[in-house]
Amino acid sequence: MSVRIGISPIAWQNDDLPDLTAGFTMEQALQEARQIGYTGVERGRRMPQDTDGLRHYLAASDIALCGGWCSGNLMVSTVAEETEAVCQQVSQFVALDAPCLVYAECSNTVQGQINTPVNDRPKLSRDEITGYAAKLSDVAKWMADQDLVLAYHHHMGSMIEDQDDIDWLMEGSADEVTLLFDTGHLHFGGADVMATLDKWGHRVRHVHFKDVRPDVTARIRAENRSFLDGVIAGAFTVPGDPQGCVDFQAVTDALARMDYAGWIVVEAEQDPAKANPCEYSKLGYDHIVEICGKSGLTIDTRT
Repeated sequence: MSVRIGISPIAWQNDDLPDLTAGFTMEQALQEARQIGYTGVERGRRMPQDTDGLRHYLAASDIALCGGWCSGNLMVSTVAEETEAVCQQVSQFVALDAPCLVYAECSNTVQGQINTPVNDRPKLSRDEITGYAAKLSDVAKWMADQDLVLAYHHHMGSMIEDQDDIDWLMEGSADEVTLLFDTGHLHFGGADVMATLDKWGHRVRHVHFKDVRPDVTARIRAENRSFLDGVIAGAFTVPGDPQGCVDFQAVTDALARMDYAGWIVVEAEQDPAKANPCEYSKLGYDHIVEICGKSGLTIDTRT
């Protein structure tokens, strides 16, 4: 089995904190990512929104579309309303051969509110999450009929953040709801990175490799600060950074055991004044190549 290595352009072009990355362009992000060796990139808001435009835009940098964010509103919408709202993005991703749509519930999240503590995120009961999971299953089944995978992103500041949230969502949903396995959000959210992969690996179809600086995340919690404050302070970093704490070799070994054959995507938003996007993205890429070699995972370098 082989994996492909992609990247989110968020280190160069942060959609939630545009002023932070104002000195960089999306074109620079794609060019540098490809020069490093990445063969895929997740869609950013500053890319062309139409399908033909996006196809030509990515082709100019010889890089594939390896997924992209979708802000869900299923808590306040019907299944029919939600499928209508996302149908254009789904059609585009199918046309561009993307592996999945990265879906997260955003109708009640605090992740983009810089003045709202991440500790104040919505916390639902098991029954509430189970009810949501049933609706999400219908959306995921519809998406599967369109030949696209729904990969649910547990995310800091959202209603699916900690271990209980993730377990309840997976237990209450159909297999068509797959899990985006994000190491950084798992650790920051207080979940068990390896236990989550062991339990839900059969539902994992997309992977984000994101490391965490534990001293920063602990301070954000203790000082009751926002998720975006954490990003600015350096909560996240790339694999291979000695300041990080995630054991990516153990994660990669587990992916090899489960014959994972999807994308491994580096997503590590930081202040570029403190962490140069190109330098850190290369550090992440080189580390993934090294640990994949040790795990016996072959890397597919096609775009």
